[in-house]
Amino acid sequence: MILIKNAKIYTMSERVIEKGDILIENGKIKEIGTNLDYQAKVIDATGKLVFPGFIDAHCHIGMWEEGIGFEGADGNEMTDPITPHLRAIDGINPMDEAFENALKGGVTSAATGPGSANVIGGTFAVIKLYGKRVDEMIMIENHSMKCAFGENPKRVYAEKNTMPTTRMGTAAKLRETLAKAFEYKAKKEAAKEDETKMPAYDIKLEAMLPVVNKEIPLKAHAHRADDIFTAIRIAKEFGVKLTLEHCTEGHLIAKELSKEGYSAIIGPTFGNKPKFELKNKSFETPKVLVEAGVKIAIMTDSPVIPLENLPMCSALAYKSGLDEMEALKAISISAAEILGIEDRVGSIEVGKDADLVIWDNHPFDLQSNVEYTIVNGEIAYKRKNM
Repeated sequence: MILIKNAKIYTMSERVIEKGDILIENGKIKEIGTNLDYQAKVIDATGKLVFPGFIDAHCHIGMWEEGIGFEGADGNEMTDPITPHLRAIDGINPMDEAFENALKGGVTSAATGPGSANVIGGTFAVIKLYGKRVDEMIMIENHSMKCAFGENPKRVYAEKNTMPTTRMGTAAKLRETLAKAFEYKAKKEAAKEDETKMPAYDIKLEAMLPVVNKEIPLKAHAHRADDIFTAIRIAKEFGVKLTLEHCTEGHLIAKELSKEGYSAIIGPTFGNKPKFELKNKSFETPKVLVEAGVKIAIMTDSPVIPLENLPMCSALAYKSGLDEMEALKAISISAAEILGIEDRVGSIEVGKDADLVIWDNHPFDLQSNVEYTIVNGEIAYKRKNM
């Protein structure tokens, strides 16, 4: 057991406890209160702040490794625009130093997966960021199906002189695959148990069945307003689930997005604008979308922004007008809710996973340090001299 004593606790559920204790047992939060007294390893957090481990709802950690090029680049299979059968878990390297850096920055969970070179890139996984074997870090193995609109698929396949080289081509390839997946599903259902009537096994269409069955959403890379609307148009056309990733021009269409009811995972906003579809990138986007009633999370898109800087990205959104608690929720409970893992992480509540971070000051202060990061009730990082 671990007992954290005398901390200011940001539960991210209902309240901030000015001076409280947290008891951790068997990897879970056992009790939250004041003046708790147990035979346990005690961490004196007097004058410190405790937050739930932060969550990056869209990144590529472990898929593009630190400090190397091609040898560690496993996020884009740029040989076929339709690759739904690829799975993030087969490309993640938990030994990459980015995982340790993330823990030092107070980030304990992430959705990670393929990049945006392909129209359909494969499935994202939601993982804890502490461990040596990805199979033991998994929260949701096949969480969502990455698809991409806009410049990236156009650029990749124009160089290969093959479809898609236009936005029309990208939309057509996605529609074609969804239509085939629905047809494949119908044939399998009609065959029932008769193997002689079963369609020939198709690994790509098998991978798309969770999408057409509404078990997982399309995770749609879309920066520009027209691309966002194309993603929504196709999702509605086929009746599939959808989350909007990047949503760079979301602030320009906030009222429309609010009516549609989709969540938005915003970023990476820090940095330059290396392509035309980012020309309206702004840290005001989270504020505008939240005020319009859109549920948001904030991402790093790591390695675009190193994952340990997720709190900084949220702080810059706060600086640009986003309410402080909404900014914190965008990397904790709101991110968890969008990913569907709020029953385990994202807030400090009894029964949830003991993923906790002790800070010496508010995480929006860039001078602040993480003193302890606890994942599944284990001390995953401890600052030197603590």
